[in-house]
Amino acid sequence: MKRAVFLITAAGLALTSSLAMAGGPEDLLPDIFRDPPPQQQPAPAPTPTATRTSAPSQPATPSAPGGSGEVVQPIPDSSGPSSPGRVSLPEDFPSLAELEQMEPDEINAILGLRPKFDIPAAARRAVEGVGLIAQAEGGFPRGSLRNQPARLVSAAIQASNGPLVSRWGHILMRRALASRLDAPEGMNPVAFAAMRARALGSMGEGAVARSFVQDIDGSEYNPALAGAAFDAYLATGDVLGMCPVARLQSDLVDTPEWELLQAICAAYLGEARSADRRLQRAFGTGVAEEIDVRLAQRYAGAAGEGGRAVNIEWGGVEELTPWRYALARAVGEDLPEELRGELGAAYDISDVLIPATPLLQRVDVAGTAAERGVISSAAMVDLYSQLWASDSYDAADKALAAQLREAYVANTPDQRLAAMRTLWGDGLDYGRLVLTAYAAARLPVSEDMADDAAPLIASMLTAGLDRNAMRWASVVSEGSEAWALLALAQPNRNANVDRGAVDSFVDDDDSSDMRKSAFLVAGLAGLGRIDSGDLADFSERVGVNLTRRSAWSDKIGRAGELGNSTLVALLAGLGMQGNSWERMTPRHVYHIVRALNAAGLEAEARMIAAEAVARG
Repeated sequence: MKRAVFLITAAGLALTSSLAMAGGPEDLLPDIFRDPPPQQQPAPAPTPTATRTSAPSQPATPSAPGGSGEVVQPIPDSSGPSSPGRVSLPEDFPSLAELEQMEPDEINAILGLRPKFDIPAAARRAVEGVGLIAQAEGGFPRGSLRNQPARLVSAAIQASNGPLVSRWGHILMRRALASRLDAPEGMNPVAFAAMRARALGSMGEGAVARSFVQDIDGSEYNPALAGAAFDAYLATGDVLGMCPVARLQSDLVDTPEWELLQAICAAYLGEARSADRRLQRAFGTGVAEEIDVRLAQRYAGAAGEGGRAVNIEWGGVEELTPWRYALARAVGEDLPEELRGELGAAYDISDVLIPATPLLQRVDVAGTAAERGVISSAAMVDLYSQLWASDSYDAADKALAAQLREAYVANTPDQRLAAMRTLWGDGLDYGRLVLTAYAAARLPVSEDMADDAAPLIASMLTAGLDRNAMRWASVVSEGSEAWALLALAQPNRNANVDRGAVDSFVDDDDSSDMRKSAFLVAGLAGLGRIDSGDLADFSERVGVNLTRRSAWSDKIGRAGELGNSTLVALLAGLGMQGNSWERMTPRHVYHIVRALNAAGLEAEARMIAAEAVARG
């Protein structure tokens, strides 16, 4: 049985095999697969229209008819813009010849390849709380302006567009502007930072403004902040400090100096040929005046590959701009005396801040910066000490430095006091009073020096040495100027001053229009150290109306009542705008001192009140 089954199976296999061999391969697929209908080609993907960085996608390649296996590349149809793989460019796209004349960063800008950030994402900083001094470091509270009217804060800062008449007012304003503060609600944080940076620069604080703008990432800059930052870098002679922002956002500012800065930055990045082409092009197109381009060439040539001498000719130059001044100082170019003599205090302060300025010139103008409040007494002493230790100057150049040394180390107190008198001069130069602050604090208290107590006390108070100054209270007479300064500077005083002492001061006052007496009354009233009845009598006697109101006095008074020290400081700085102390009025002193005292800034209020009498 098994054998029969085996034979039947074998016969079946043999039959199947013989059929297959006799008829050839049999197509077992249905007809639909053997002859498929024509298939629709997929629509091509949209083609980019303004980039040359990626190749156009290739369309699917059909097989050649007849199944030969050859691949045939279809010829693109150029009859219409919708052809697959076609790249269309804007009508104003530069030609190849124009692209060859462009700099790499200009080409990157056209092709959209310019980087938007120069800092890794994890290291980028928020624009909230921008500043240099936190509250724990002596700054103002971060959120103190957050809920204040944006228009009021903006108006106060934007109106502060110049120097302040008061040294202590300047110090207070600088601290407020440089504090880590949040912008008022509804104000752009970068715009808020730009206003503060500009205000710092306009009051002569180029070094602080430079550090301030460095607290903001370059990708966050707007034109206003870039302009304020550029001014700060020029004021300190740090031209290259602006390069990170200038390279990242080359079209942020549209000025000739900004174009020249691009070339300088390129030179210091090793792109010497590119820098030279830019500067030569500036000559050809007249983008900037010749003196500006020549100074830029000299500065760029110092990058290492310049090697070409550049002559600076000042003939025909009618004025010195911050650009010309900063670059001339940086490259060691002497400034024409006829141009230098016409400059104001802003350039004197820049001379102090620019390290490349010759040391003797820095010392000569240090008094202006100290009087304004830009540099401290200790910084001023450091400059004089450098002059004294230098071998590049003779004894005549070091005469003032020698006097300062005597004020510190002379054998007797009388000799030290005599050296200070020489430094002060007949008119009691206020900048020199700043210089001698710590030397005055080192003098022993003596009744023999009571006649010089007023300038000694005023000198100590320029540096805030109120406790050292109070040591002289035992030797000064009531009603004297020294007494008046101590009555205003005394910390933690609860009782009112004696009416008789004020009366004696007013009787002996020989200042113009009794300004010292008016400032004394205003300061005592602001600090709450004079009786209201006496205030009315003395105000009438010195011819001032301290209680007259204005929009400014109402705002600063209300801010003081609410205890908002930051807003009070900003409004106080607004009330002290001016180029000289003659612009200050007793009424302004009264409102400023009163508001500061109410807002918890009692120390600053006392120093401003005492300064008013000393400079009245």
